[in-house]
Amino acid sequence: MEQKKPDNQKNQNNRNTQADMSGQNTRNSQINPNNQTGAASRNNKMESTPMPSLVFNMSLPLMISLLVQSLYNIVDSIFVARISEDALTAVSLAYPIQLLMIAVSVGTAVGVNSLLSRSLGAKQYDMTGKVATTGLALSLIGTAVFMILGLTCTGLFVRMFTDDAAIGEYCQQYLFICMVGCLGIFLGTIYQRFLQAVGNTFDSMISLVSGAVTNLILDPLLIFGLLFFPKMGIQGAAIATVIGQWVSGAVGILLNRLHNPAVQVHFKGFRFEKSLLAKIYTVGLPTIITQALGSLMLSAVNAILIDFSSTAVAFFGAYYKLQTFLFMPMNGMGQAAIPIAGYSFGAGLKDRVLSLIRVMVPAAVVISAVISAVFFAFPGQLLSLFSASEEMLALGRPALRIIAWTFPFASVTMILGYTMSGLGNGVVNMLGTALRQFILLVPGIWLLSGQFGVDYAWYAFWISELCAMAYAIWASVRHMKKTEIL
Repeated sequence: MEQKKPDNQKNQNNRNTQADMSGQNTRNSQINPNNQTGAASRNNKMESTPMPSLVFNMSLPLMISLLVQSLYNIVDSIFVARISEDALTAVSLAYPIQLLMIAVSVGTAVGVNSLLSRSLGAKQYDMTGKVATTGLALSLIGTAVFMILGLTCTGLFVRMFTDDAAIGEYCQQYLFICMVGCLGIFLGTIYQRFLQAVGNTFDSMISLVSGAVTNLILDPLLIFGLLFFPKMGIQGAAIATVIGQWVSGAVGILLNRLHNPAVQVHFKGFRFEKSLLAKIYTVGLPTIITQALGSLMLSAVNAILIDFSSTAVAFFGAYYKLQTFLFMPMNGMGQAAIPIAGYSFGAGLKDRVLSLIRVMVPAAVVISAVISAVFFAFPGQLLSLFSASEEMLALGRPALRIIAWTFPFASVTMILGYTMSGLGNGVVNMLGTALRQFILLVPGIWLLSGQFGVDYAWYAFWISELCAMAYAIWASVRHMKKTEIL
């Protein structure tokens, strides 16, 4: 039975907190991260707000922030396409490595987010500092790994996927800068998840948007040498992206220090604890694998399509970035589902987990159907954003229309996967994504393109998305029965 707790907002000017879990009243001059009553009061909305309102209030800032954040690569590609189609192809070849960096940073942060939310829901406040510090330490280790790989392995990666000297040079220049400067990705991601864990999605949005806006402003200035900036071409696109990521990370750190006393990092006396690492990566590792599958899929599909033409690779890169951009509303809802599901489960409010699913799944299907209609109705206009040649338009128009109507199936898989991650089960999300983005999709594209030509390759999306949705529904029901939610 859901218990509604008193709203402390009317008393906020007096900085009073309300009753703690035992019903005792205390008065505090400020919220103390180590004070259970203050933290419980801060997270009261996670328990008492009606689910439709909670989903809307937490999802909307995340939707907006992710939509704007995804402009990083969209804007890069739009401006880079004005250099040449070779430059656009190079950025498309580099994108899988960028996705891999995002995969590691997001996977670690999702594991931390899930554990923080469940700890807060269970009122285990002594855990929050340990979890947050462990998450930041893991993010810094991830940064160091990719910086070293950027310094030593970019040339090797480029040679694996193209023999074209011009495309290879563009790709190596772009990728080197993005990898060596990847600190902003890791810092921004982990500090945004700290904010999301306590339900503060607005500040998380500010962190993301600040970086994206910085990138939007710097892209044309550095690529084309406008105003007093030097003309740097594709290197300018990479530098603009990296600076934007650093700005996002810096803003995330500042907002956490100012507005998130419940989750603070303390390295004094810190050491890694095996139990925390296990709990973080129970959710985090499947999420890393899930995110990395997008990188592997792009690399594999690029390897298949390059045998047909570089235009096919450029088209698929443009499609993937468009799809990523327009899928951000579902991703925003999914990211909101993690702390809501985790907190509700940790607090023993299992009915709210079911309510969450009943609200989110239909909403995601409706949103994705609208996106499908946009892809179906305006494929040429969407591809024209990337200065598409007539050859790309001829290939891309029918391809987008074939793929478009699989989006509602994907939305169900995504929302259920995120929700199960919030409950501490990252496997559902991992396998659902593996089915839709790799296990069935890549062999399907290879078989259909080999047998019938590249124009028929896109029907593989129908097979993979339908099978993945069926699996996600079955696995989610199974997990909820096991945890006695159903």
